[in-house]
Amino acid sequence: MRKAWCTAHLSEYTMSSHPAVSRRWLTLAAFFALYVIWGSTYFGIRIGIEYWPPFMMAGLRFLFAGGVMLAWLLWRGEKLPERRELVGAAVLGVLMPAIGNGFVTLAEKEVSSGVAALVVATVPLFTVLFGRFFFGQRAAGREWAGIALGFAGMVFLNFGSNLRASPTGAFWLVFASAGWALGSAWSRVIAQPKGPMGSAWMMIFGGLALLAGSAASGESLHAAPAWQGWAAILYLSVFGSMVAYSAYLYLLRTVTPAAATSYAYVNPVIAVLLGVMLLGERIGAHEIIAMVVILSGVVLISWRKR
Repeated sequence: MRKAWCTAHLSEYTMSSHPAVSRRWLTLAAFFALYVIWGSTYFGIRIGIEYWPPFMMAGLRFLFAGGVMLAWLLWRGEKLPERRELVGAAVLGVLMPAIGNGFVTLAEKEVSSGVAALVVATVPLFTVLFGRFFFGQRAAGREWAGIALGFAGMVFLNFGSNLRASPTGAFWLVFASAGWALGSAWSRVIAQPKGPMGSAWMMIFGGLALLAGSAASGESLHAAPAWQGWAAILYLSVFGSMVAYSAYLYLLRTVTPAAATSYAYVNPVIAVLLGVMLLGERIGAHEIIAMVVILSGVVLISWRKR
């Protein structure tokens, strides 16, 4: 009897613990996608804009990724969202893929990929501010300290030659960061499709908004893109959008906003390394010191007591 009782309870414990273990591994995989894969997208964008107009490339990227995801979900038998959920997806699609990524793509015409990733480190600052003052979301003192440290690094970064040489590019990057952060904070309270369906519709709406912006700004192709341009869009669509973007939305629902946006502190390392090694970009002393300060903030942002 005792053996049977122990076996039954062990089985019950194992089954009950599996969801927690699965969630832990899923969360770790999502952070890997944000930190490493998303860090490499700055390199992909830099390659892509050599062959595509910025808004056109970003629009095609998100429209393709969202369309493929939606087709797959419908094939699996998923139901279409309600109207109010589609409205929410449209709002978030404009703020995050369109403004948040589209203007980063535009800025990389003037700013190096590594510096662009450093400027995007303002996202956690904006996210906490928007969440606190617009949506009543609370932030721990530790998170505020980490954000303050990241912001100090951003201030120092602006004294470097890269951003002083391109004030327009710096402005577009800050504007993109604010748009992405507002969408991140809003996503926790606005009605939207659940799970991958939400990712698909946000990317579709974002892609449509970017293509509309491309047409309005008069972008056009002067020649058919080389295979490198198509490869860049494919990589950005599959890994940067389908995988990493979905992972980001998952983390927004399961961890604090500051932790979900902590990728902005890690992405610069990946982006700078790829830019220096593969694109021949130069990073000065200001950028290196700023990166060290900004990355130090991730310890305070991400650390959580058990």
